[in-house]
Amino acid sequence: MNFNKLTNWLSTHVPVKYRLRLVCLWYLLFLMISTRKHSLQEAARFSGINTSQFSKFLKNHSELAILSLHDLSKKQAKQFSNVMNYLANNSLPWKIAILIDSTIQHRSSLHTDNSKRFNHGKGFVIGHQWTNIVIIINDVLIPLPPIPFYSKNYCRKNKLEYKTENELVIEYINNLNLKDYIGSHNPREVLIAADSGYDDKNIENTIADKKWQFIIALKKTRSVKSENEYSNTPKSLCVRVDVASIELKNLQFERAIERSHDHRIFTRI
Repeated sequence: MNFNKLTNWLSTHVPVKYRLRLVCLWYLLFLMISTRKHSLQEAARFSGINTSQFSKFLKNHSELAILSLHDLSKKQAKQFSNVMNYLANNSLPWKIAILIDSTIQHRSSLHTDNSKRFNHGKGFVIGHQWTNIVIIINDVLIPLPPIPFYSKNYCRKNKLEYKTENELVIEYINNLNLKDYIGSHNPREVLIAADSGYDDKNIENTIADKKWQFIIALKKTRSVKSENEYSNTPKSLCVRVDVASIELKNLQFERAIERSHDHRIFTRI
């Protein structure tokens, strides 16, 4: 694909005004390449376009990426939702999977704005955090607009209300209207999958309020009870969570289904 064809392809998929198309294309190409530092100066050096054009593009059209991704996601979801099959070649009881996971973008310099020190599994990382949300329909992955995380210092400087990542996820789930993406559907056929970072009863209650199912890894601080132990434990100390052992190759799950019946575990807070 030559440059002209790529430009034409972009114009059909991303509703960018003609005067912004060239800057948008070059910036997208720059973000796709592997480089030590993604900055406006590096983008200008890569494309041969003046730095000020990239600066104006990002400052004056910050909503463009969000709106474009919303439109693209809805268009693609409606295309694949005409005939929805169950996930993993009809071997699972859900037709729609929503995956939630966070990504850390390492800081590009010592004085990066909105950077923070995060515990990211294998030690601490200094950088920006994004919470990625994707929908899987008919084993096709469709990205939704991600959730940016703003540090306390950034919120203080820009007079924004500070919210934790889990609070932002709860807000996102509450505002996510799947009818806009796939039309009418059975909420019991919707699954949310996430790692232990989202093992939060407020998140789980929010999902349950929408009648969706969820599979969320337990935190190390959780203890699992048998049904016999649960029956002898005061209800005020317990919450019941529906889970299943599943295999989702495309979702990188490695557990096989043990039997077709629902599995229930009882978790002590």
